[in-house]
Amino acid sequence: MKAGDILLAELGDRLAGLRGRVTVDADMEKYTWFRAGGAAEVLYQPADEDDLAAFLKAVPEEIPVTVVGVGSNLIVREGGIPGFTVRLSARGFGEADAISETRIRAGAATPDKHVAAVALKAGIGGFHFYYGIPGSIGGALRMNAGANGVETRERVVEVRALDRQGNLHVLSNADMGYAYRHSSAPSDLIFTSAVFEGHREDQATIRTAMDAVRHHRETVQPIREKTGGSTFKNPEGTSAWKVIDEAGCRGLMIGGAQMSPMHCNFMINVGHATAYDLETLGETVRARVLEHSGVRLQWEIKRIGRFKQGREVQEFLGLLL
Repeated sequence: MKAGDILLAELGDRLAGLRGRVTVDADMEKYTWFRAGGAAEVLYQPADEDDLAAFLKAVPEEIPVTVVGVGSNLIVREGGIPGFTVRLSARGFGEADAISETRIRAGAATPDKHVAAVALKAGIGGFHFYYGIPGSIGGALRMNAGANGVETRERVVEVRALDRQGNLHVLSNADMGYAYRHSSAPSDLIFTSAVFEGHREDQATIRTAMDAVRHHRETVQPIREKTGGSTFKNPEGTSAWKVIDEAGCRGLMIGGAQMSPMHCNFMINVGHATAYDLETLGETVRARVLEHSGVRLQWEIKRIGRFKQGREVQEFLGLLL
């Protein structure tokens, strides 16, 4: 019997009445943009916010619950994800609407690009940057996603979230504790939706800004590859791609994983890369940059789950500097 089946059997009828979708031993390779990685013991896709709250109340706190988004900046290690993995469905959490002349409400599973499109249609400026971010609103809220000189924290009014016990919280912008590519909101909160504010702007101006974002992405980023977007955060005072390039890591390959020759802060799966290949490549780059320039690159891509025995990856490859 699979570990997920055992887990469900132990819970008995605790999950009775839930309306979401349960998948045992879910292949997370299907849900990550890298198309690589291990399995989730049990994947739960809640029907809506109420269903998610009921699920969280039903699952004992000692059982791990891990949340994933659309998988755009995610590596799932080969040993898999223990306990439950929650993935918000597009049907229950993927809507976005203009709720006033300057405000938009969006579900956490809404693609960032869709929010930009809703803003364009409504004549609300300030959201063009989302047109170039390959992820969903939940991830943007958690990591303060930004591009083209604008960050999520500049648009957030309030965020709805559920804690591990299924209780609802409404957080203000200040409550989110935003910094560069970071939010200090409690890590156990699952964001379900948010309200954002922009400003009135004519559609032609918004379209021009969105076209500029699209052109930039198409000319300097490997957007047609199996990639996770920016691999590392920009160090203070410089760019991640620059220190990676200076360390001789542009085009570096390990197994089926490569630092893109087009943009060397983008990691790509050039064939059949494993999660081990991808994380090993990332840590190799971190080690070489540390040796070359003394800069300690910080991952922007999230890595979750357990290592497969014998295929562990040490930070900076265990380099002690």
